[in-house]
Amino acid sequence: MNNPTTVERRSERELVVTRSFNASARIVFEAWTRPELITRWWTPKSFGISFVSCEADVRTGGTYRFVFSHPDFEQPMAFFGRYVEVTPYSRIAWTNEEGADGPLSTVTFEEADGKTLLVLTELYPSKQALDDAIATGSTGTSGAAEQFEQLDELLAYASS
Repeated sequence: MNNPTTVERRSERELVVTRSFNASARIVFEAWTRPELITRWWTPKSFGISFVSCEADVRTGGTYRFVFSHPDFEQPMAFFGRYVEVTPYSRIAWTNEEGADGPLSTVTFEEADGKTLLVLTELYPSKQALDDAIATGSTGTSGAAEQFEQLDELLAYASS
């Protein structure tokens, strides 16, 4: 049985997504750091978005660039930034530099009894930036549950 995903606005600028996974922190961390795994779960399938490319140099100071296509858009969409902190198997923090109001995102992995509690925090530069992200569906409120269901499927396969 899969675990529920919770999405909570904790302050004017902060959105927190939480979920437990039935896998070790090492395996969950790898799904967040290896491009060939990221492309298998990152985009909610119901959104109709496909990866064009996925580059991720997951180390402190490294960069990432995810490029997506969607049938309704002529041009691909790029999301990019840099990793400001990477602690293997426990924490990743990165910038979102595709716009001026992108959040600082941090994901933590806490393992206990063979399960991993994942906490994704998005800290926006202003209340308005978070309000806008929620209104446009570009933050965890819209696709997180589906994304993490897809991650669950990948982890079940990887753990078997």
